[in-house]
Amino acid sequence: MAKRYELSDEAWGVVSDLFIETHGRGRPRLSDRLMLDGVLWVLCSGAAWRDMPERFGPWSTVYQRFRGWRNQGTFDQM
Repeated sequence: MAKRYELSDEAWGVVSDLFIETHGRGRPRLSDRLMLDGVLWVLCSGAAWRDMPERFGPWSTVYQRFRGWRNQGTFDQM
């Protein structure tokens, strides 16, 4: 069972095709699912990005991924 503000496996299955996992050089990329869960936590809780729990990764990484998805129209496709 998914925790509060986190996608269930079923919900992730519906939207996962909108997120493209890239594999490049350098530091391994944190999973899009984890980043999306962090975005949902911020948007649903109303908390500031900097107050996001560490389990979602660095707040700045989650925010950067959110901005990219927003600018690409990923949320509009949902």
